[in-house]
Amino acid sequence: MGRSELWQRIEAFNQERDAERLALKYQAMRHDSFAFLRATAHLFYADWPKNSSLNDAPLAWICGDLHLENFGTYRGDNRLTYFDINDFDEALLAPCTQDLTRFLCSLLVAAKTLNIEESQILALCQDFLGHYSRELRECKPRWIERATAKGMIRDLLKNLKHRTHSDLLQERTVKQDGHRFLKRDNLKAMDASQAEQQKIESLITQFTATQPNPEFFTILDVAKRIAGLGSLGLERYVVLIKGSKQHYLLDMKYQPGSSLAPYTIVSQPRWRNEAERVVKLQHRGQAIAPAFLAAIQDGDRSYVIKELMPNQDRLKLEHWHGRFRRLEKVVNSMAQLVAWLHIRTGGWQGSAIADQWQAFGSRTDWQDAVLDYAFGYSRQVHRDWLTFKSNSL
Repeated sequence: MGRSELWQRIEAFNQERDAERLALKYQAMRHDSFAFLRATAHLFYADWPKNSSLNDAPLAWICGDLHLENFGTYRGDNRLTYFDINDFDEALLAPCTQDLTRFLCSLLVAAKTLNIEESQILALCQDFLGHYSRELRECKPRWIERATAKGMIRDLLKNLKHRTHSDLLQERTVKQDGHRFLKRDNLKAMDASQAEQQKIESLITQFTATQPNPEFFTILDVAKRIAGLGSLGLERYVVLIKGSKQHYLLDMKYQPGSSLAPYTIVSQPRWRNEAERVVKLQHRGQAIAPAFLAAIQDGDRSYVIKELMPNQDRLKLEHWHGRFRRLEKVVNSMAQLVAWLHIRTGGWQGSAIADQWQAFGSRTDWQDAVLDYAFGYSRQVHRDWLTFKSNSL
């Protein structure tokens, strides 16, 4: 792809984003090819072959942006902590192979950063597909929590046991004259304009009208939130609320629509708004959803709201420290979670039913095509990253 063509595609997708946070996104994309992959799901789907055997696969409610860093920990609305797929912004009905190839592509692209040898990365890809298929054959969705986790995921969940809500408030807020405010460090939060604060206060008030205790959501402060990579530059806020015995933080994020939507060949349901799509699919896809997860509409724009919690974290995969078995356990657990997502959401609005998933899991003829495409596209990602990097210096 030519330098100018690539840049035009990226700029067209990111138009109308907040300039200051968009600059941070572009800066992060220059860092390595894995960051570039994370930020360009729109290129992945624009390049997806429409006439390919890859599309001859069961339809699933896919994550839509399945990569190594879209798995993580969170506290559910039952206040227990889980490890799961945690980003449904791009989720749509599509062939399950789109999730599988994007994940394997992310693993292949990240291999160089993680210092994984070629023989090891091939084994990881094959293990992923093998564990995914095995879970389809069993067709019984489960979940990963502290008691069932293994290896690095278990260690992460154990460490999070000691992270408290007070720790989160200490990290993200400051106290002045007896009042608590959000910390503006330009790393995780920055100033929101008065107009933005007023709009968010109005939308939160709209949300709290449906809650049993509206006073719990009394707003104390609002700031722009800096988080993620693919969505960086979109409207996103962190909101400090009164709570009951202690204050709480909310994450509020604008939903423009899935980057897969312009390229999908599958008919989609009609949602009231894009936030409803994300919220419903996250509720369906996770065994337990995060607290306060809801959709809020504001004219032709919509936002997802949920609690920002002390138990949210991602694995630091670079800590595999050359011990292949540690990395293998993580990838196998991720394969299980993808299969459980596809099974759990099966039979809804056009997605495959249990019999179809078991039949697909019993076949192996599709696996080579998935691997071949992932290998080929991972090389294209690296070339595109080099082009982007040279064009944006």
